[in-house]
Amino acid sequence: MAMNITAISYVSRRLGNARQVFLSALLYITGQTLAYLGLAFVLIAGAKSTPLIALFLQKYMHLILGPILIVVGMFLLQLIHLNMTGRGMGERLQKRVDALGVWGAFLLGAVFALTFCPTSASYYFGSLIPLSLKVNSSIALPLIYGIGTALPVMVFAVLLALSVQSVGKAYNILGKIEWWARIITGWIFILLGVYFSLKYIFEVI
Repeated sequence: MAMNITAISYVSRRLGNARQVFLSALLYITGQTLAYLGLAFVLIAGAKSTPLIALFLQKYMHLILGPILIVVGMFLLQLIHLNMTGRGMGERLQKRVDALGVWGAFLLGAVFALTFCPTSASYYFGSLIPLSLKVNSSIALPLIYGIGTALPVMVFAVLLALSVQSVGKAYNILGKIEWWARIITGWIFILLGVYFSLKYIFEVI
């Protein structure tokens, strides 16, 4: 959340120029998406090119998927806490890239993509990468993930440029939706993790 707030404040800092706000938001999405895509490509290609890793994934992926889903779900439900924050780093980075003008949004998106919080790390490394390996996709799923994670920044940047008064209400509504979506997703992950564990590890169903 701190990263998104920092990104929104950077992208929408020139409210008088809606075109520049939109361009900054688009560059931010591009930078973040390419960073996620590049990292996923390297990880997946590396795993596939190493016979031992490939053999391990083929043989044990269905066994470790259950525990991974349970742990990710616990992160989403905040049953597991890690003292990690990116607020200070985000503010310092914002000052450094501000001198780059509109192109600073591209750099900001790329760097923020690689600055994982516990929740985003759980999604990316615990779900996206294993799922991409399982379906043999190193582009489609990371591309969708990158666009989806950066899209809120673009939406609120445009809202700020068009109507400063309405963005506060919209942000509060999205915050509530995000809370419920995270809770529901967390429980779904845990239930699926329990199912996979019972089916493939304990073989009781």
